[in-house]
Amino acid sequence: MTQGQITRRGLLAATAALPLAAAAPGRASAPMLGTATTRFNRVRLGAFEVTTLLAATAPRPDPHSIFGLNVSAEEFNAVSRAANLPTDQAQFFFTPTVVNTGSALVLFDTGLDPDGITSALEAAGYTPDQVDVVVITHMHGDHIGGLMRDGAPTFANARYITAGTEFDHWAGADNALFDANMRPLAANTTMIGDGDVVASGITALAAPGHTPGHTGFVLESEGKTLLLGADFANHYVWSLAHPDWEVRFDMDRQTAAATRRRILGMLAADRIPFVGYHMPWPGIGYVETAGDGFRYVPASYQLML
Repeated sequence: MTQGQITRRGLLAATAALPLAAAAPGRASAPMLGTATTRFNRVRLGAFEVTTLLAATAPRPDPHSIFGLNVSAEEFNAVSRAANLPTDQAQFFFTPTVVNTGSALVLFDTGLDPDGITSALEAAGYTPDQVDVVVITHMHGDHIGGLMRDGAPTFANARYITAGTEFDHWAGADNALFDANMRPLAANTTMIGDGDVVASGITALAAPGHTPGHTGFVLESEGKTLLLGADFANHYVWSLAHPDWEVRFDMDRQTAAATRRRILGMLAADRIPFVGYHMPWPGIGYVETAGDGFRYVPASYQLML
């Protein structure tokens, strides 16, 4: 070895000679803080600002009791291991989205509870009273849970939009959360259907199966397009690679599978990014075809430019 050169063997030998504890006397090591992540992620879509909000995240045990109900444990476990996923639990993400169109602040879904959504909004620089419109994609509890706080609307200045089919279904059901959180807002709620315009550049896309009136929303601004997909696909591997796998939370599993294939095919063919409510945080990605299914590709910097 000539002067100035460093070999791997020499570096290892020099490192081995260092003391194991280099801290100053009496100085305690830094405490463990636990896993953590950000609460919001903001990107641009033409003239729009699109901000995903992490209202909550939590592990769930026994994912095969939720996904792949129509396949064996052996097949589910093999697919999971191939994707480096544990088979005994999964991490769930709950990701409402707020869109600033320049003329309105539009919030899509409200998470599990008012504290989760308001704290995420505030981390992103917004206050609940700034929200002009609240759009409900469907009325499962993790989407309408933040609508009310102590019997009063969380978003005091907002009007509400949801699919008429969805509202009618839950209005005819015996559901305590709907009765407490959504029914009191009926007079201030606009009912929509497939293809209706929510605001300039925001169009409803019917995506039934998960619930009867489950709806996604297409954002378009200055030639850019993004789909707010809600729960048409609830896992980045088990739902995309295997869109025909049955999901416990889908109310009409055959229709839900057909909807998944239709929307995933559209996203892959047109190279449109989407926000998935339960996709890995920050919830934005692309879709590629892969065999008989699809592959999730997390967004990197495409929507920052």
